[in-house]
Amino acid sequence: MRHGFLFIDKPAGPTSHDIVGMVRRTLHEKKVGHLGTLDPAATGLMVLAVGAKALKIVELYNHLEKEYEADLLFGAVSSTYDRDGVIEEVERKPGVPEPSKQDVMLTIKDTFLGTVWQVPPAHSAIRVDGERAYRKARQGKDVQMPEREVTIDVCDVLSFNYPKLTLRVGCSSGTYIRSIAHDLGQKLRCGAYLAGLRRTKVGEWSVANAVDVEKVSWAHVVPLKEILADRTKLDVSAAEAEDITHGRPIAHQVQPDTIAWFDGLPIAILEPLKDGSNMAKGRKVL
Repeated sequence: MRHGFLFIDKPAGPTSHDIVGMVRRTLHEKKVGHLGTLDPAATGLMVLAVGAKALKIVELYNHLEKEYEADLLFGAVSSTYDRDGVIEEVERKPGVPEPSKQDVMLTIKDTFLGTVWQVPPAHSAIRVDGERAYRKARQGKDVQMPEREVTIDVCDVLSFNYPKLTLRVGCSSGTYIRSIAHDLGQKLRCGAYLAGLRRTKVGEWSVANAVDVEKVSWAHVVPLKEILADRTKLDVSAAEAEDITHGRPIAHQVQPDTIAWFDGLPIAILEPLKDGSNMAKGRKVL
């Protein structure tokens, strides 16, 4: 079997957990995880780690930037900030016109770009007081969602014909596109919700190179040596590889998360010893 990453073009409908389950059954491999969820209604790129060795390196990729194409509908709001919630039309107050493309672009520039504070939707998997927020919200409880700092590097208008707006959003991990939709509607005083979402990139990986989950095979699993090829590396000797495998330090000065390679394969994630001795040890042996 291969240990590596699998790039799936998720369809609308299944949960991220469903996608993981499908891959487990297809590949007959229990050790499968993912690098970030997509809501059931969303489509696009999911990155899965396949095999125990691949799961060990997921932490190196937990905070990759994401890119999305998002469809927003103005003139209504949603209890979940997307099309799966209870939709209510918003009656515009007298003197408040339909927003123009220029209005949208200026509001995005003034409010949504850069490092900003965002309130996630109450219908989300974030834990509040030890419980998933969406469970409290479904029970009708008042959920006070804590603000979080996110970075939005790109928020471009791809098309706009009121009430439909399509955006390309490049943002930090943990950003809720649903909240961008809701907040933009509030700023423009006409309401908005997320009507469709497609994740197009995770880091440098593109959905253009992803496979449909129904067509998955072991041939689509990209091996670890390719995934880790661009990371800081240290080629070690056979004796050093033996030391790393048995938890013994080696005489090298390394940066945190340097990958040790032996015989053309990655064998461990290294970290420097904290005693200032210019020694390193395997933090995770692959």
